[in-house]
Amino acid sequence: MKLSISSAAILFASGLTGGAAFMPAALSRSGTTTSLNVATPSRTATGVDSKEWSPDSWKNAIAKQMPIYESQEELDDAIATLERVAPLVFAGEVRNLHEKLARVSQGQGFVLMGGDCAESFKEFHVNHIRDTFRVIMQMALVMTFGSAMPVVKIGRMAGQFAKPRSEPNEVIDGVSLPSYRGDNVNSEDFTPEARRNDPNLMVDAYHQSAQTLNILRAFSTGGFADISRLHAWNLDFVEDTDEASRYRKLASKVDESLRFMKAIGIDTSKPEFTSVDFYTAHECLLLPYEQALTRQDSTTGKWYDCSSHMLWVGERTRDLDGAHLEFTRGVGNPLGVKVSDKCTPDELIRIIETMNPQNVPGKLSIIVRMGAEKLRKNLPGLIRAVQREGKAVVWISDPVHGNTRKTETGFKTRDFDNIRAELRAFFDVHDEMGSHPGGVHIEMTGEDVTECTGGVSAVNDETLKHRYNTACDPRLNGSQALELAFLIAERMRLRTGLPPL
Repeated sequence: MKLSISSAAILFASGLTGGAAFMPAALSRSGTTTSLNVATPSRTATGVDSKEWSPDSWKNAIAKQMPIYESQEELDDAIATLERVAPLVFAGEVRNLHEKLARVSQGQGFVLMGGDCAESFKEFHVNHIRDTFRVIMQMALVMTFGSAMPVVKIGRMAGQFAKPRSEPNEVIDGVSLPSYRGDNVNSEDFTPEARRNDPNLMVDAYHQSAQTLNILRAFSTGGFADISRLHAWNLDFVEDTDEASRYRKLASKVDESLRFMKAIGIDTSKPEFTSVDFYTAHECLLLPYEQALTRQDSTTGKWYDCSSHMLWVGERTRDLDGAHLEFTRGVGNPLGVKVSDKCTPDELIRIIETMNPQNVPGKLSIIVRMGAEKLRKNLPGLIRAVQREGKAVVWISDPVHGNTRKTETGFKTRDFDNIRAELRAFFDVHDEMGSHPGGVHIEMTGEDVTECTGGVSAVNDETLKHRYNTACDPRLNGSQALELAFLIAERMRLRTGLPPL
């Protein structure tokens, strides 16, 4: 379905299949391998020799940021449990996302990745998932109307538990305990019992991820994502902000377009208007968990990490001889890799050739996190190297991680002005290089938190303490995220020669 920019229903022009997302498939088990009996398109080469790669071949490489477990028997039992459970996602869904990302790599779309810094067990609630989902829906609507191209919606959800740590241990008042590595490894409380690395928490994380995916499926296909409900996507605490007012005006334009389409005989009750494709992604960090949920597609023989539709490798674990690149190079999922100013052009090319040796469009996204000044200095060289070697990648901006600071009172925060400056630099560099700015990756929430300063919410260093709820890094709240979406939309309209919103 293709709609003109006069209709904001183009939000769904990315080939939505609605109810096909997250649908179960028949499973058959042979030995330790679960096969996915799913319909399959023509086989796509991955360049991975099964004799050279296996789901556990990462164990022969250097594994950074891995927790040390006290009991090997306990770890083995947890892995055995995960090897028997149903996949969280299926090969057909993963291929659908890959196809959309391939179009983005050719300049025909934009990626919106958003969600919590780290999911937690105690904050798990359907309302929390719903509010984050609807902010992402709002952002996608604004960006699509602004860019006149489909937006691929990916949540940092249903698996984003583990976090890398600067130090293996944390010391408080002379007491040293293992660092908190996320709820699927240990607990945040500073006690020996809580900080013990518990492999059974991986099983708990799996079950919460399954619930999260069920909730996301209900929201994406059960009527909540119906474009006629776009006014209902506004959050109560955002209602009185300037950005909410801009959103209501844009929503009114969409309503007018929908009425026009109905008047000329277009059926707006079809799934293209009432449901949406929504995918999940998380950092590939806890390799025993990822290995245990890796399955072989019986129709193609390809391996997929069925913990998520997409995985990314972080800045701290992207070593060329590292276990994380070894694991990800063998799975069929779309992949991402985060790079900072420390990454050289030659190193980036070697990473690309390791993770995507056949140069398949849509397979690999380069997620850039540098800070505005360093990005302007370093990103052109990376783009130039990719262009010289003819590599197909999706360029995504992560404007939050390079802009973290600590206040005098000890709160970690991020300034909205710095986030905006990095995004502006990202678009400026791509304009100069003739490349496509393919997406944005942000840590955000639908909750009314005060964790990042600035923006329309007017959070400052003094008010951070009011609702500082994150278990890890600071997140944009709903109004700040929506403000960012309008800034991106305006920049995309400028690129395409469209008038301001």
